[in-house]
Amino acid sequence: MSFIFRPQGQPAVAILHSERSFPVRRIFCVGQNYADHAREMGSDPNRESPFFFSKPADAVVANGEAINYPGQTQNLHHEVELVVALDRAALNIDTSEASECIYGYAVGNDLTRRDLQSSAKKIGRPWDVAKGFDQSAPLSALVPITECGELISGEISLKVNGETRQAGDLSQMIWNVNEIITTLSRLYHLQPGDLIFTGTPAGVGSVKPGDVLEAYIEGVGSLSNSIIEPLIK
Repeated sequence: MSFIFRPQGQPAVAILHSERSFPVRRIFCVGQNYADHAREMGSDPNRESPFFFSKPADAVVANGEAINYPGQTQNLHHEVELVVALDRAALNIDTSEASECIYGYAVGNDLTRRDLQSSAKKIGRPWDVAKGFDQSAPLSALVPITECGELISGEISLKVNGETRQAGDLSQMIWNVNEIITTLSRLYHLQPGDLIFTGTPAGVGSVKPGDVLEAYIEGVGSLSNSIIEPLIK
């Protein structure tokens, strides 16, 4: 097959203690999956069906890389999240089968142009420009589930310039990882390479150029990225 220009490389995530990488196919994200975060965003947390949005695969940023402050926003927010990587296909599966699809976990940061998201919400428009922009998905190296076991609890936190902004526990998720995978498998034919951001605890807030973001999840590790000046004003 020939192309009119050279295709971009395959987005991928590093794997801890391995020279191999995990190719990224799609990125799904769960909205407001911690009760305290739902409240701080003005919602009433409950057990209604979870809702999802997406980021492009090439939004991935590696641990340690700098992130350009995105254009057209005055309110860029951090959101630390457990990220689940799938290495098996899943379609309409039961919750009891979901963990069999998990390759491993990473620490993620669901960067969000909050002002654009708020404007979109007010007029009922999609969140794409608020969530799916360039460099909006920083990720640590993946830890295989064979090394860390299935994660159902553990500290999740984020610091900005050494000051703790977010602190919670994975057990505080409204919908746990297996329930999220099951629900997604009834909406999509999940495939190897799919990533799932599983929601963030309370404490989200603004960051600016010069800030250093340090995210941590017990059993997975740390993610550190600095925010630098924008490419687009």
